[in-house]
Amino acid sequence: MNRRRVLVMGVAVTLAGCVSYPDGETDGPTGDELVADAIDTRRRMSDLTARRIVTVETPADTIKRTERVVREPPAKQRIEVLESTDASVPVGSISVTNRERTWEYNPATEVVDLQNHPNKVDTDRTLNVLESLLEDYRLGYEGTATVDGRDVHVVETEPPIDESRMGIDLVVGDTTYVIPLDSSDDLEELDVSRTVWIDDEHRYPVREENAVSDDGETLHRVTVTYEDLEIDTGVDSETFTYVPPADTTVVTDGPKPDGVFETIGDATAVAPYELPEPDTPEPYVLDRVTVVDQGDRFGTTTTLWYDDPNVVARELYVTVREVQRFSPDVLEKIEIDDRPAYYRDGRIQSVFWACDELNYEVSSLTEGEPLREIAASIGCS
Repeated sequence: MNRRRVLVMGVAVTLAGCVSYPDGETDGPTGDELVADAIDTRRRMSDLTARRIVTVETPADTIKRTERVVREPPAKQRIEVLESTDASVPVGSISVTNRERTWEYNPATEVVDLQNHPNKVDTDRTLNVLESLLEDYRLGYEGTATVDGRDVHVVETEPPIDESRMGIDLVVGDTTYVIPLDSSDDLEELDVSRTVWIDDEHRYPVREENAVSDDGETLHRVTVTYEDLEIDTGVDSETFTYVPPADTTVVTDGPKPDGVFETIGDATAVAPYELPEPDTPEPYVLDRVTVVDQGDRFGTTTTLWYDDPNVVARELYVTVREVQRFSPDVLEKIEIDDRPAYYRDGRIQSVFWACDELNYEVSSLTEGEPLREIAASIGCS
């Protein structure tokens, strides 16, 4: 349920900047060490199952939801709502996502929204949030506690507020909760806190609380707690597919793939052109090949997806298109084997080039990958 929820009307911003928030007097690990351990756990995690309790509090209302969560980061997840006082997410709601599609079932309307996304780049939002905590904030260690019978370490920080945009985004699981701030608020008087409880055994967050208060009065508070947490115990592959109930209405959006294949050879039988076999660095392995016919306007797009099996969300991909989808005027021109190509920097690093009637792209979300060398191995023949 990748949702964006506004707690009270306002404008959202990304938490950014750096604050000074020193560790308490303790001989325990530092906040930085604990969050770094949590990042390492997430990067190497195969699967996670838990009972998740989300509570959203405002002066006017309190909403509570209990969910059963199963995940294989970065792309696969299943969320089933067990208890809820949130009318927009009633008991029995189900969200299932794999690499190719997402189903969202609302029992109140008996409608299943089916979203095809065969060419979606998979990012691990939880990992991104943890990395942001480590990179952007000074983390304080506040000692130990107990959550769901587990020994945990308490890490606290004080998120800064972007006064120019008057708001805060809190990413909790799959939902971004928007906490707006009124322009009449005296921002210097607001107490904005973010506390994370990290399990000692797994070194993984099992509770998080984000709060905004004014002179002791809570304006907004979002709390998420994981109970019965299990990591790397194995998950049935059928968990991440969904068969809608017989009496439901299925509403479909997004391009349906012509096929998702395990090998390049299998995909060649469907693709209307020859597919490359690029040289990718170890330990990358081919995860899948998607072929999508987008009609006369965009033609057929084929994407070869490569994953590092040892690290979550370390992925690169090679795309072949019949229609050019990049603009040379806004990209850096480079040369690969004396042929013109174009480089894009940013969240996704990419190399684009054209060859005869086809267009190619090599991309990665991870900095430092040898994209030019991979592009050179494909060439233009």
